[in-house]
Amino acid sequence: MATWDDVHRIASALPEVTERPSYDGRPAWRVKDKAFTWERPLRKADLTALGPDAPEGPVLAASVPDLGAKEALPADDPAVYFTTPHFDGYAAILVRLDGIAIPELEELLTEAWLCRAPKRLAKQYEAGRGAPPEEEGGDAPRA
Repeated sequence: MATWDDVHRIASALPEVTERPSYDGRPAWRVKDKAFTWERPLRKADLTALGPDAPEGPVLAASVPDLGAKEALPADDPAVYFTTPHFDGYAAILVRLDGIAIPELEELLTEAWLCRAPKRLAKQYEAGRGAPPEEEGGDAPRA
């Protein structure tokens, strides 16, 4: 299962990423000064809202493309993905870091990066990975 070292290694390998502490001094990874993933320990209100389902291990927050993706992740794997009322209306998901496999973490962080990277940088990255080119005049949905 994943560790903070894995998060650091995967996130830092993405283009133009900087690691800079968040407002509360915890690790956060940014692309062009937009945070795409960060350490997010549960706060008292989170613990109250989650009740006995609150995880005890490390928690990672990550951007997702939209609220539909946010709803789909915990529906598909509630042992790994969850949210709290604090994140209602925001395209971000919480992850039980010690419950996610490394390949899934890599996919999650790459998608989070793509959500927050400038369009031109994201297109360059996807082109370099062999992703199909987007049609002129519109954005193709990301997998």
